[in-house]
Amino acid sequence: MASINTNFAAMTALQSLKMTDMKLLETQNRISTGFRVETAKDNAAYFSIAATMRSDNAALSTVQDALGLGAAAVDVAYTALESAIDVVDEIKNKLVAAREPGIDRTKIQAEITQLQEQLIANADTASFNGENFLSVDSGSADYNVMKSIVSSFTRSGTTVSIGTINIDITSTALFDAEATGTGILDAEFTTTNGGVVYSVTTLDISLLTDSALDLADLEEMVQTVDNALGLVITAASDLGAASKRIELQQTFVSNLMDAVDRGVSQLVDADMNEESTRLSALQVQQQLGVQSLSIANASSQNILSLFR
Repeated sequence: MASINTNFAAMTALQSLKMTDMKLLETQNRISTGFRVETAKDNAAYFSIAATMRSDNAALSTVQDALGLGAAAVDVAYTALESAIDVVDEIKNKLVAAREPGIDRTKIQAEITQLQEQLIANADTASFNGENFLSVDSGSADYNVMKSIVSSFTRSGTTVSIGTINIDITSTALFDAEATGTGILDAEFTTTNGGVVYSVTTLDISLLTDSALDLADLEEMVQTVDNALGLVITAASDLGAASKRIELQQTFVSNLMDAVDRGVSQLVDADMNEESTRLSALQVQQQLGVQSLSIANASSQNILSLFR
């Protein structure tokens, strides 16, 4: 039916053109932003998942930073322990040399004293970001035998947990400022014969003679230093193992962050090849819709010819 009040063809063409324009706007927005799910109204479920995953990835980035700080602290301590191994070994060599009868032990002690001071200085300066694994104070209120390095962030449903790599510094502490400290190098011993109280960093052989008792005490000191050397080597091995674990965890966290990014991309990123193809098709549909609407509007003019 031809009507001058209602142009059904024009209404249909207009509705079709509006739908095409809406789809075209949506496609253009995806191309300009790169997202097919940019806001919750695009896809509430995907938007929620993506937002949560992005937040978790930000937490993993912080974990990566914490691992970097932890790795630096461990590396500093390990470097100092390597130096301590060399110095303690040198002290042992000096003590062995002092066992020779008739040798000037005062001069040897002068060398040992310098080495002892070097050990203390190395331990005191082996600090990174306020953390020192070698020189501690077990009497301090905030002392904790476990040094924790944040290593992971895990989500299980609505519950999150933070994992740590723990390092027991009781096996790495060279010095303990507490009076009853048990550091590797400041732990005190007493000679069997002379009753001399000493540690690796306080022993003094300048007054020892060639008497059998003094030589026996000297040999005890050599044994004590050798035992301490073994403990320092073990401490270095422990820190080396911890450093390797931190390195592996850093690699894992980096790979995990990449995987999360890929997962988010699969959910919300627009396929630009697909969108560009859709854009071309919609532009053609829009042009056809305009022409169709023009034709539908022109049909009303044909009614006038019936009255001529």
